[in-house]
Amino acid sequence: MMTAGRTAGGRRTAGGILSGLAVAVGCVLFLGGFVWAALLYQPYTVPTDSMEPTVNAGDRVLAQRIDGGEVRRGDVVVFTDSTWGDLPMIKRVVGVGGDKVVCCDADGRLTVNGEPLEEPYLRSTGPASPMEFTAEVPRGSVFLLGDRRNTSLDSREHLTDGDQGAVPESAVSARVDAAVWPAGSFGMVPRPAPFAELSGGVSEPGPLRPLSLAAAAGVVLILAGAVHGPLARRAERRRTAGTGG
Repeated sequence: MMTAGRTAGGRRTAGGILSGLAVAVGCVLFLGGFVWAALLYQPYTVPTDSMEPTVNAGDRVLAQRIDGGEVRRGDVVVFTDSTWGDLPMIKRVVGVGGDKVVCCDADGRLTVNGEPLEEPYLRSTGPASPMEFTAEVPRGSVFLLGDRRNTSLDSREHLTDGDQGAVPESAVSARVDAAVWPAGSFGMVPRPAPFAELSGGVSEPGPLRPLSLAAAAGVVLILAGAVHGPLARRAERRRTAGTGG
């Protein structure tokens, strides 16, 4: 008698071999993508509404673990600094060491080293900041603002500190790549184009998308290989019934 995936002599059929290979490759892709993502990324819950509309209060985000020296302007980062309350916070980097950050110019825009920035991610449509300020960012530090500038407590609140509101690069632990929960908020966090024109450019996207695609492809292969047996048995029963008739 021939069973699904095997000949009458007990040897595996081509379909059986392919289904087993699909399951094996699927497991490698799924587990590899999942484990690699777990090593590179850390989940966080957004604590406040200061980064709306990019991410909202209560959203779960995935942030790539990075060294502070990898930070670029425009990055949305997770950092912890004792001056800011010694709790993980999420803000956008608008200035790095050596920059002069000023707000606002005659058109209400933020300027970095004299270059005005269009900031499409801001919550409000008015000036880039309701308060005017000038800050020179010390070397090895970053200047951070929220996207909801009217309510965000950020570097502007610490301008009278010794570092003019900047925090050390070493305080940064991760860069936000995507919002993943709730389902309606899912989306990648883009690198802002305006910062790409400044020296140093913007950071490259993390590997979250290819890792997610690898894990998804693994699931598809596992399911495809798993259903081969039942489908083959059903086809065999139909052939047997047809022969008997």
